[in-house]
Amino acid sequence: MAYVARLKKEYKERIVNTLKEEFGYKNVMQVPKLKKIVVSRGVGAAVADKKLIDHAVDEMTMITGQKAISTMSKKDVAAFKLRKGMPIGAKVTLRGERMYEFLDRLVTSALPRVRDFQGIKVTGFDGRGNYSLGVTEQIIFPEINIDKINRINGMDITFVTSAETDKEAKSLLTELGLPFKKK
Repeated sequence: MAYVARLKKEYKERIVNTLKEEFGYKNVMQVPKLKKIVVSRGVGAAVADKKLIDHAVDEMTMITGQKAISTMSKKDVAAFKLRKGMPIGAKVTLRGERMYEFLDRLVTSALPRVRDFQGIKVTGFDGRGNYSLGVTEQIIFPEINIDKINRINGMDITFVTSAETDKEAKSLLTELGLPFKKK
């Protein structure tokens, strides 16, 4: 039997039925689902030191379990001494099993390690059913060894769903375990 991520199994068995009842979908295919998770980090100091991009790519690869790629600048900015095509960040796009595994680790072990954690903000929705979240320190992930990092950086995590509205997306992400702040 092939391995199935815990959250994926829970989505198929419980969450689909819950959302179907809540929003009155007539068909199972109308129920919103998580399409992908994009984890990205900008490394502005990489203009002066090229090794910072390699560290960022290595850390993102350790955190997500999938090889990260470096992102390139799209235009010249003289004020920042930036040329078109220079590496200025790193990103990973997660789909399928790895996506559910990363979400599970984010919810169960990384977010509870944030200092003074009260929940994540509800204001990160974009109006089309996608949610973005900023993490200020990469050391909240258990895969990162604090002794081996050279500087503390944050990252952005974007959840892309097939939901039509923010309300549907919020219900989906709440059912998947994201701890939103209570009003």
